[in-house]
Amino acid sequence: MTLLEGEREVILKHVKEILDDRGTSRENLIPVLQQVQDKLGYLPDLAMQKIAAGLDIPTVDVYGIATFYNQFRMNPPGDHQFKVCMGTACYMVGGNIAIESFERRLEIREGETTPDRKFSLERVACVGCCTMAPVVLVDEEVEGHVTPTRVDGILLAFETETEKEEGKNGEGIEEKEERRSDA
Repeated sequence: MTLLEGEREVILKHVKEILDDRGTSRENLIPVLQQVQDKLGYLPDLAMQKIAAGLDIPTVDVYGIATFYNQFRMNPPGDHQFKVCMGTACYMVGGNIAIESFERRLEIREGETTPDRKFSLERVACVGCCTMAPVVLVDEEVEGHVTPTRVDGILLAFETETEKEEGKNGEGIEEKEERRSDA
């Protein structure tokens, strides 16, 4: 994933602070990774390279640990997160269809974030709402009985919200239409 403007400096600053605080002993690798992810929301490549250099271990070992444990994210979380339940009940009644619908509509795969970082998609274990299966957590709000049509409705609600916010920011209908016709 491409870093946003100013993100490189933030990553370097946080990694340095954490390494300075934790020390450069190899056994600090997992706690350092956890702290970096807590600060940044994920583990960017640059951070893992700097951690490897700071702990004097091969970068491949850092990647190996980070990809082995499910707690670590390799992609930044989106502003809005969709977590599709894949517990037994949800899977049996269409959880996989729901996740495929999000993948098609957002043009990302499970575990990824849209290039504009607006949305991220992940699969999660049982969320405990089996009677509403299949379930999707939308920014931690439970959405039940999610079908492909329901996925369209969820995403349409975000589009509508964005258009309302743009309207509040002084962009009128004419500007929106002009922008759309230019695209």
